[in-house]
Amino acid sequence: MADGGEMDEEAMMRAFFPTSFGKAPSRPSAASHSSTLRKPQNPSSSPSTSAVQEDDAVLVGPPLPPKDSARSQEDEEESRPMIGPPRPPAQLPTVHEEAEDEDGDMVGPPRPPPPKVGEDDEDEDDDDDDDDDMEDDGEDFGRIPLSNEIVLRGHTTVVSALAVDPTGSRVLSGSYDYTVRMYDFQGMNSKLQSFRQLEPCEGHQVRSLSWSPTSDRFLCVTGSAQAKIYDRDGLSLGEFVKGDMYIRDLKNTKGHISGLTAGEWNPKSKETILTSSEDGSLRLWDVSDFSGQKQVIKPKLKRPMRIPVTSCAWDHEGKRIVAGVGDGSIQLWTIKTGWGSRPDIHVEKAHTEDITGVKISTDGQILLSRSMDSTLKIWDLRKMKTPLKAFEDLPNNYAETNASFSPDEQLVFTGTSVEKDGRNGGLLCFFDRRKLELVSRVGISPHYSVIRSLWHPRINQVFATVGDKKEGGTHILYDPSVSQRGALVCVGRAPRKKSVDDYEVQPLIHNPHALPLFRDQPSRKRQREKMMKDPLKSHKPEAPVNGPGFGGKIGTTKGSLLTQYLMKEGGLIKETWMDEDPREAILKYADAAKNDPKFIAPAYAQTQPETVFAESDSDGEEKK
Repeated sequence: MADGGEMDEEAMMRAFFPTSFGKAPSRPSAASHSSTLRKPQNPSSSPSTSAVQEDDAVLVGPPLPPKDSARSQEDEEESRPMIGPPRPPAQLPTVHEEAEDEDGDMVGPPRPPPPKVGEDDEDEDDDDDDDDDMEDDGEDFGRIPLSNEIVLRGHTTVVSALAVDPTGSRVLSGSYDYTVRMYDFQGMNSKLQSFRQLEPCEGHQVRSLSWSPTSDRFLCVTGSAQAKIYDRDGLSLGEFVKGDMYIRDLKNTKGHISGLTAGEWNPKSKETILTSSEDGSLRLWDVSDFSGQKQVIKPKLKRPMRIPVTSCAWDHEGKRIVAGVGDGSIQLWTIKTGWGSRPDIHVEKAHTEDITGVKISTDGQILLSRSMDSTLKIWDLRKMKTPLKAFEDLPNNYAETNASFSPDEQLVFTGTSVEKDGRNGGLLCFFDRRKLELVSRVGISPHYSVIRSLWHPRINQVFATVGDKKEGGTHILYDPSVSQRGALVCVGRAPRKKSVDDYEVQPLIHNPHALPLFRDQPSRKRQREKMMKDPLKSHKPEAPVNGPGFGGKIGTTKGSLLTQYLMKEGGLIKETWMDEDPREAILKYADAAKNDPKFIAPAYAQTQPETVFAESDSDGEEKK
């Protein structure tokens, strides 16, 4: 029911109580929604003739008749929600009434119409009133809420996972930046900031998020082999075990051995969840036992090999499981006594590339499959040989792109990716389930791809996640006339302004581990950074020099030191070693060593023979 009808009902109920009783609920004014109005975007391909846009909203059905200027006021009055019985039919005024109108305005309610003859007419009128009420109830979901839009920002890359709790009060978004952000509509203001940020597994992308049926816990699936369970406030409750990768048979392992691809909580059982993995298996888990799975499901393959399971989902009753396998097949299992890994339905080559999303309708008759081959296929579960319809030209570059139903399941929608050479941005494409034709294309972002999409039935708002390598966000589309709570609550709530009287005491923090005795040994990287800041330790040593020197110092040109240069220039240092004979320079110490032996000579004085040196022949050669 629309918000206007709810306000009228509340006003009628408050009329029975004193004016001082209770407090009237405050609702956002129309001015607060003016800043969130969507700008008109013109996708390249226009919607089909069955879609009519009016006031930024898409009406499903035949086009409305043109409005005359004379009846514009009457149409506005008719569009308002009617309280009480229908108005009486208009009649020509009598002579007496015309006289009263000429005399002055009539005070009081109008006169009742003349009674109708026959009870059949009264029954027909009652039936018409019932039909009108039914039409009013279904009008909310017959129109796509597109008039206003807000964006939940915070992620630095594409947002690949999305989950909204059944009450529509909290939103979870996961991204390729390895984080999960939590948003609360009740506690959020117009700044639209998240109240908590999580990093489930360092270095692993977030691929799927799912709330429990009771909204007290949620499942987080990342690129690692272990799924995690968190409570409503984001506190970790446990992590499922990882299997042994050296065991060949997957049924004998306690958990997944490769990265997870998808996961979903059972819609009816708050203790059972489903996960799929790149190791080629699906597993059922009990939330109360993190040490091992309940059931292992191995898809049917032509050859005994490991092919990843790219997507999985429950049906509405939680009794059937559908999965998309990496070989392009769709397989479905029914949970019953004695069931095993043999699928009840097996469709080979349903898609030519990986299947990124599967979804079963509430009545259990229609199956949606989204693939990276740029198609969306609609299947009848009673005849799975060929699809009912295959919608093409829907680019998909992400492994998490899904397809979903509208709350009344009359529409099917999915997101598209931005191509390098394409002119279109990220779109949301809506299709009619019964006519199997395109209804509308809604431009979400001109530069970012649309990955996850969801239409929440309780608050009647459409969620779509977008992003690229640099930025990511979650777009929320709503219409104040048909949507409830959710984004409407936080849009009109302005952030608190700081007062001049505000004072915040800066606390003094006493750290008992500040002393060097209690500090941990810093890492080598920190030590290197500290040494680089030290001018003495980071001083570059002098480059080595070459050339002759004196006194153990090597000089480049006549001594590198100023003292050596001055002594050489003054004649105090005489370099005579270049003119001396090396043999004569050594023998001049022979007499001193012989007369005063100190080290080795005394030990061999009794036995050492007399040293005989060869005489120089230079004199004889000169005589000759």
